[in-house]
Amino acid sequence: MQVAKTIAEMRELRRHLSGSVGLVPTMGYLHKGHLALVKQASAENSTVVVSIFVNPTQFGPSEDFRTYPRDLNRDLKLLEKEKTDIVFMPSDEEMYPPGFSSWVDVEKVTERLEGESRPGHFRGVATVCTKLFNIVQPNKAYFGQKDAQQAAVMKRMVADLNMNLKIVTVPTVRESDGLAMSSRNTYLNAEERQAATVLFRALSLARQLWQDGEKDADKIRQQMTLLIKKESLAQIDYVSITDADTLEELKTISCPALASLAVKIGKVRLIDNVILE
Repeated sequence: MQVAKTIAEMRELRRHLSGSVGLVPTMGYLHKGHLALVKQASAENSTVVVSIFVNPTQFGPSEDFRTYPRDLNRDLKLLEKEKTDIVFMPSDEEMYPPGFSSWVDVEKVTERLEGESRPGHFRGVATVCTKLFNIVQPNKAYFGQKDAQQAAVMKRMVADLNMNLKIVTVPTVRESDGLAMSSRNTYLNAEERQAATVLFRALSLARQLWQDGEKDADKIRQQMTLLIKKESLAQIDYVSITDADTLEELKTISCPALASLAVKIGKVRLIDNVILE
């Protein structure tokens, strides 16, 4: 496994690669969800590049950039075990040198849900991913379904800007009780960890209602909201049922839909979703 810490080093390694290259962009503190992306990338490409970069531009002023969990040594051991070919782990200064002033803004699909709750978040995501795509030049890039809006933004951006790569979405990896794996789960204490299962329970309720024939999106949202409100530690940011591609809120479910939510458990903000199709 080779490690590149500068853009020049990464480009030099890329110059010698042949065959398909898969990129897994991460912010580190890897868990089984990340490793599922790496495994799929390994199965579909000649070479796998994993980037580890806690991107400061996608965090708001009151968010957890400084405290975001980090453990590079552990991450590298996990990636070595997965037989990852290249790890790209640049510094903040390498990615955003003095005078940096160019940004990528994807409109419409970023204007609701996470985009509404976290202004500027997707500008940071789109910009850093554009940079990673330019540096690594992958044939495919892998994102988790848990961050469904992020994956939708990437697909829109790649199509709109004629980028020569495919975005691959990998199913969410969950704990045995349904909680979606996330680096932020480490912030939860024991009581909060138990309370956090309400996210998946609400999404499972949505799926069950839909499978039982309910097509009224408002009624499903209401039932999800009532369930979450029974959990005293939970504070709802949003409960949503949208078109799976455009992320526009639905009145009636007549197409593949995305049931998604953002809920604070104590001070920890968690997101999750399921596809209704």
